Amino acid sequence: MNSLAGKIRNKTSLRSLIAMVSAIAFPVALQNLLTTTGSMIDTIMIASLGEQSVGAVGLCAQYSSLMFSGYWGFVGGGMLFFSQFYGAQDHDNIRRSFGMTLVFMMISGLVFGSFAVFAPLSVMRLYTDNEAIQQIGASYIRLVGFSYPFQVIAMAQSALLRSTGHVHIPLIGGICAILTNFTVNFILIFGHLGFPAMGVAGAAVGTIVSCIVNVAVIVFLSKIRRIPYVLDFSMHFRWKRPLLKEYLVKSAPIIANEALIGIGNMMINIVLGHQAEYAIAATAVFRTLEGIIIAFFSGFSNAATVLIGKEIGAGKHEESWSRAYRLIYLCQILTLSACLALIALHTPLLSVMGLSGDSFQTAYGMLLIYAAAACIRMGNWCMNDTYRAGGDPAFGSSLEILFMFGMVQPAIHLANDFFHWPFLVVFALCYCDEPVRYIIMQIHMYSGRWIRPVSGPGKAAIGAFREKYGIVMREKKGKEKI
Repeated sequence: MNSLAGKIRNKTSLRSLIAMVSAIAFPVALQNLLTTTGSMIDTIMIASLGEQSVGAVGLCAQYSSLMFSGYWGFVGGGMLFFSQFYGAQDHDNIRRSFGMTLVFMMISGLVFGSFAVFAPLSVMRLYTDNEAIQQIGASYIRLVGFSYPFQVIAMAQSALLRSTGHVHIPLIGGICAILTNFTVNFILIFGHLGFPAMGVAGAAVGTIVSCIVNVAVIVFLSKIRRIPYVLDFSMHFRWKRPLLKEYLVKSAPIIANEALIGIGNMMINIVLGHQAEYAIAATAVFRTLEGIIIAFFSGFSNAATVLIGKEIGAGKHEESWSRAYRLIYLCQILTLSACLALIALHTPLLSVMGLSGDSFQTAYGMLLIYAAAACIRMGNWCMNDTYRAGGDPAFGSSLEILFMFGMVQPAIHLANDFFHWPFLVVFALCYCDEPVRYIIMQIHMYSGRWIRPVSGPGKAAIGAFREKYGIVMREKKGKEKI
């Protein structure tokens, strides 16, 4: 397992990798952090309306996360193609891949948006049996559903721009969006400048307006800077059958992964949502703070996709592998640092977000449990995205689905429904699969079998790479699986 590491160890130095990561990961992490900060602003402003309002908006955020899972499979598939085609300088196929990604993402966004707008109470009943929280959440999510198509467009554009090295445009769009969100929230939640006080509905309007601003800024900057791909509408829908087939084949495991894991997380959130009000409020605040950690992770995930996918697309497979394992360990180190920072600052953070007494103690316990699990979890997540960028989306996706429904779900439901264990024990079991998956994922990473190019130059170089390092691919029906 270690022979490949020994042979390629010095292809990319840690210093040069940090410089490359800084150029990509930190702008992306900052943008995601701004998005999370927007959620924190909503929570902080809504905190004055009471724990029921905080809990309701937090549960609505879980539905939005499910919607995110519904389209993220296409984002992951799209970034695989964007980055590898960018490395091969295949500009037309970048444009075609973007058109495919946008269309499939929009279908998902419209489906989820329709349920939110036309059946908001049904959505809320999935997450909680508290009628007061259901009513508050319905008034919020009915409006937020209108923002989903704009979220989809912004996400697709951001994925394309990041994969082609234009990371600062999505960042500027994110900054403008959060400023807009804060301003509109301040005016509409509390009724300033002559507007009526709308409460949680005002926060929903702020989300809609900020999403529209985000898209407008990205389009405007792409146009004035004459950046290709984003606005080349004539090429977005000139799909070719072989490319569409390969896109769907590569995207299918990611789509299945995100959809099924989204359903699994929804089942977890249903368990966590059918608790006492203090636990629901604590969970809502925890999810917001968890987003800070995920913001850091997402930056490294995008860096893995770009830095690794680009090299594989260009046929530089040794460099791609050398970058991969260092990037994963770097992600874990920074994740641990971010968790420790959250714990150190937990008192002011939880207090300003409206928690006290039992809800405060519960949220603090959740942070401690998460700090112990997040380092391993983000390592698994980063390895999964690394495999996707390399053209092997099936391995990590299959593993995650298997453990979610074969280990995590049974453990949580037995603990909650049969044994009636304390809330924090049930919450801790959400991460019981991470150490086992980490070991299996590490073995696959060091095997090198996850490097499976889709571009012409990448495919041309893969045979020599595998022969040089003794990488034997598994066969199926007499043919190598690539």
